[in-house]
Amino acid sequence: MPSTVRRAGAFAAVGTLAFAVPVATGLDSPALATVAATGPFALVALLAMTAVGQGTALFELFARPGDYEDGKLYGLAAFALAAAGLALLAVQFGLPVRVFVATVVLVSYGNLGQRLAHRVHSDEVVAAAGFVVVGFAAGVVAQLVAARIQGVAIDSAEALFLAGTGALVAALLRSVLFERDDPLVMLSVGLLLWLFFELDPTVGTQRVFIALGVSAVLGYVAYALDTASLPGMLTGVLLSLLTIVLGGYGWFAMLITFFGLGGLSSKFRYDEKLERGIAQEDEGARGSGNVLANSIVALVAVIAWVASPSHIAVEPGLFLYAFAGAVAAAMTDTFSSEFGGLYDNPRLITTLRRVEPGTDGGVTWQGVVAGLAGAAIIAGIAAATLETVGPVGAVVVVGCGLVGMTVDSLLGATVEGTVVGNQGVNMLATLAAALAGSGVALAVGLV
Repeated sequence: MPSTVRRAGAFAAVGTLAFAVPVATGLDSPALATVAATGPFALVALLAMTAVGQGTALFELFARPGDYEDGKLYGLAAFALAAAGLALLAVQFGLPVRVFVATVVLVSYGNLGQRLAHRVHSDEVVAAAGFVVVGFAAGVVAQLVAARIQGVAIDSAEALFLAGTGALVAALLRSVLFERDDPLVMLSVGLLLWLFFELDPTVGTQRVFIALGVSAVLGYVAYALDTASLPGMLTGVLLSLLTIVLGGYGWFAMLITFFGLGGLSSKFRYDEKLERGIAQEDEGARGSGNVLANSIVALVAVIAWVASPSHIAVEPGLFLYAFAGAVAAAMTDTFSSEFGGLYDNPRLITTLRRVEPGTDGGVTWQGVVAGLAGAAIIAGIAAATLETVGPVGAVVVVGCGLVGMTVDSLLGATVEGTVVGNQGVNMLATLAAALAGSGVALAVGLV
């Protein structure tokens, strides 16, 4: 068995110590419970730094490439300390025990799944799929076992949702970070799952299964069509899962339309765009930064939708229009740039003087028409799938797309490249559109 697989298996064994925490929570003494929960991981960290010397079998089993320089198991120590920190949050500060166990176990065994998948096929997408599948299964089992140890009931839909979200977030972070950054991955996943646990979204098992299935299909299609890089694909799959579970099918229909048509528009006449210097990098495949820049505002909106009005004293409908407005702006900007950039004689939006194609802030009337068509598509989907969005609401969504496109061009002509980059401009444009959607919807009495 390759050393990387053995090492991943050894780390998974250490991660299994997480099951000491649900046992510890049953102890009468809080101090004793804290020691019992954090002690195993703290002991592993101590041994990794002091007792396991270079050249020993244990050192060779756990050592990562960077550990050989000083002869210390820094990777194992950091991994164990991160788990100990989360264990402390679980016994003293309210982190749900099964969330803690699921986090440590899914990261540990997800890494093992990734290494095993990579052994079968060297493709990084196959390896990431191995992480997600094994991590998801391990996360579900971990929650069931933890609940059994504690003698508490568990919501199966919630367990599936948390495990799926955790596995995708961990795989995404692993795709853009190094293996030595696993402690950061573990802490990030644990805190994010804690947030979703506290939001307590009311969803059925059927919707979660559908969300998982649709997200998996989306990931495969993105991979097959090469419309996104690995991090971009994982980001899109994660956002799709969250949108279906937290928002609903109508919300997802808007998002997936943007992902699908936006990705295909980048491929449209790609060679010609390449000659004109306006083509997306990586042959049109969108990375995680691009996907997040266009979707982060929409993601915040759908999370806020779930959190209102129980956690946020705001009318939930405002976040619906914020979401639709942000997606419409992303679609408008993508269509206007991908199609409008194919035409000559663009004019700078601030001065109306002619500029070269691809100039930041340059617009063509064809691009404006294409952008408005993209906004109309999102508005039509919103009106068709969401009962609360009627004809007036659809017009508001189209207006949001126009706002986003205008803000994007204005920022491109003034501050892009000096104050903010392209991704920052995209995010600010979708934010402006989201605020416009919420504000107009409130002003005209749609919510």
